Amino acid sequence: MAMTVHLDIASAEEQLFSGLVEMIIANGTMGELGIVYNHAPLLTSLKPGPVRIVKQGGEEEVFYVSGGMLEVQPYLVTILADSASRADDMDEAAALEAKAEAEKHLKDQSDKIEYSKATVELAEAIAQLRTIQALKKKAKHLK
Repeated sequence: MAMTVHLDIASAEEQLFSGLVEMIIANGTMGELGIVYNHAPLLTSLKPGPVRIVKQGGEEEVFYVSGGMLEVQPYLVTILADSASRADDMDEAAALEAKAEAEKHLKDQSDKIEYSKATVELAEAIAQLRTIQALKKKAKHLK
């Protein structure tokens, strides 16, 4: 049996996951992180995108976070997300629509504040689509 660490994933709305995991893969500000049992203590902000976990027993689950913080303690990893959802619950059509809307706002550069907001919205929509694509790719490999 592989060594495990306790993981909590929470957003402002809800706690999405709490349990033992063998590995956590997330996108920190300095790049992709792989966290396993006995990882050095760490505190980093997260980029929008997928968070993959390998549960006890090898089952994999994917979450989407729009950003947030990841903290590694000796026996506990905590992800506090700005907003988060299970990748299975994400709507690809809605993400594509959000991406198109953000691109439209970027073309209409009437206000710097709106431009900044549209840039953030576009980045989030692209990250959501990346998460959905990663989930589909994983599903293909399982077949």
